[in-house]
Amino acid sequence: MGGGVMKKASGGRRRRGRGARHQAMAEINVTPMVDVMLVLLIIFMVAAPMMTVGVPLELPKTAAKAVPTEQEEPLTVSLQLDGTVSMMNSPVPMEELVGRLQAVAQERESDKVFLRADGGIEYARVVEVMGALNAGGFANITLVTDAGGPTLSGKPAGEQ
Repeated sequence: MGGGVMKKASGGRRRRGRGARHQAMAEINVTPMVDVMLVLLIIFMVAAPMMTVGVPLELPKTAAKAVPTEQEEPLTVSLQLDGTVSMMNSPVPMEELVGRLQAVAQERESDKVFLRADGGIEYARVVEVMGALNAGGFANITLVTDAGGPTLSGKPAGEQ
């Protein structure tokens, strides 16, 4: 046979002594965390517009600009087409409105209130509720409308 020397094939492995241990990988896989954060972002983007005061009204359209928001959650009083008055989401009988407003006014820093009234309501009824708001301690009354409505010129707000 040949006179060549045969080498033992070890496969590149080294034998470690008894005290040697495997070291853990020190990397963190952030891909699942990024995926979860993106899903949460999408959920909040979809849910945020639905978190407004929930009394359904057909607000009148005007050319007025939006009122800047404040730090304190604004008090909202809604007047529905059937005459129902609601503070935030709770219906309130007209006889109890002034008393409840006075109790709320003592707890709040601001005297600002948002009045949302359906566009089909008579003007006299809206003024009656405004008088109750004033008697309840809220002198700063903001009427809520939908933007993009007609202006004094008769044209929609964007076409002036």
